[in-house]
Amino acid sequence: MHLVYPAVLAALLFCTGIYGVLARRNAILVLMSVELMLNAVNLNLVAFDVWLSRTAEEKLHSGQALTLFTIAIAAAEIGIGLAIVLAVYRGRGTSDIDKLRDTAEGHETDGPDGPDGSSGPDSTGGSSPSGSDSNGTEPPVAEKAEATA
Repeated sequence: MHLVYPAVLAALLFCTGIYGVLARRNAILVLMSVELMLNAVNLNLVAFDVWLSRTAEEKLHSGQALTLFTIAIAAAEIGIGLAIVLAVYRGRGTSDIDKLRDTAEGHETDGPDGPDGSSGPDSTGGSSPSGSDSNGTEPPVAEKAEATA
């Protein structure tokens, strides 16, 4: 078998993975595209290992061993990546990369609490758990945290 066939197939798989990473907006599809790129690299490793073992007459098969390590690392990567995506989805309600990037940069729209985080006209919260007076002279706990930070 010629080396050209698996090399061309791996190049096509890698280019498809690059397109998927650049064009997709869903985080799970981006992870799948990264896996496609890793599988293209694995195909190249095995193909070159077979080709080099025939020409050099060696019995080591280091390309296949490296492929097994790459598969193990890819499995761990996809497990951690999916856990992160699920945690973000539960917290934000979306896995759209553009929307997540906008919220990370601070372009988030004001929620039901208002722009300053208060829940309404009476945002003093009454008496605090520390036992301050009830006329609201002490700021709420959230404002204390902002002032100290």
